[in-house]
Amino acid sequence: MTNNTELTLGPCLFNWQENEWRDFYFKMADESDFNLIYIGEPVCSKRLPFRTHILPDILERMESAGKKVILSTLALVTTKAERKSLAEQCQQDMWMIEANDLTALPFLKGKNYVIGPYINIYNEDTIKSLAQRGAERFVLPPELPAESAAKLMAAVPGPTYELQVFGRLPLALSARCYHARLHKLSKDSCRFVCDQDPDGRNVNSLTGQPFLAVNGIQTMSYGSQLLLEELPALASSGIGAFRLSPHTGDMLAVARTFRDVMDGKMEAGSAREAIQKMMPNHHFINGFSHGAAGMEQVDEALAI
Repeated sequence: MTNNTELTLGPCLFNWQENEWRDFYFKMADESDFNLIYIGEPVCSKRLPFRTHILPDILERMESAGKKVILSTLALVTTKAERKSLAEQCQQDMWMIEANDLTALPFLKGKNYVIGPYINIYNEDTIKSLAQRGAERFVLPPELPAESAAKLMAAVPGPTYELQVFGRLPLALSARCYHARLHKLSKDSCRFVCDQDPDGRNVNSLTGQPFLAVNGIQTMSYGSQLLLEELPALASSGIGAFRLSPHTGDMLAVARTFRDVMDGKMEAGSAREAIQKMMPNHHFINGFSHGAAGMEQVDEALAI
């Protein structure tokens, strides 16, 4: 693993209370050693007013702490109001943007930006086309096998490639709100009930097996991605940044553990045991990277 491999913090995907959201990012600014922190609301536009209200304070804290910040956009833009908000976010000049919906691209013309994991990147021509339009960093889709990712990165060297290595994986978005429907509410009158599940709500199969999670309009994996043993192979294949997705619990400790593995100060097996103790409610998976079912935990070495 090279000394240039970055450790990044993705945007919070869950509906945390305003003070909890603010305090979390204050702590990340003051105490973490992330190379890069993404901030924004990718999931639900109804949460945006609560985020934009305190975002200036968070960005000021990040700037004071010397943190590099990228602003994340909505991943599903369906209304004129959402489009207007997206345009305003993209057209500011202070912070780079992570585009999670192609709707953002016209507003980013002439700028450099990041392609987020919600935009499907499955072939070389897509990467080349977006790079010509200003994309300098790509967060690869979490379901992409490491072998396929390696081929893409070898075919289009130059951009920075990033991959989520910790946390529940974003899988899909819907115009309907699962949380509202579960509570017999309409999406327009949801009462923000998704805040009752700060790490998402488990979904069981008809036979009682947990296999997915919902987060407002978002479908997520039930299991949490945990790639540790795979980090050297991923870095060698071209991944330049490892992303942790925020969850409740001690994210500072999780980040320190990943950093120790990246720096060669801790063995991956010991790190896995430590994170399992830190996050006892998580069921860890790594199947997608190994080309297996995403919900699986594969103990074999990563073949790239």
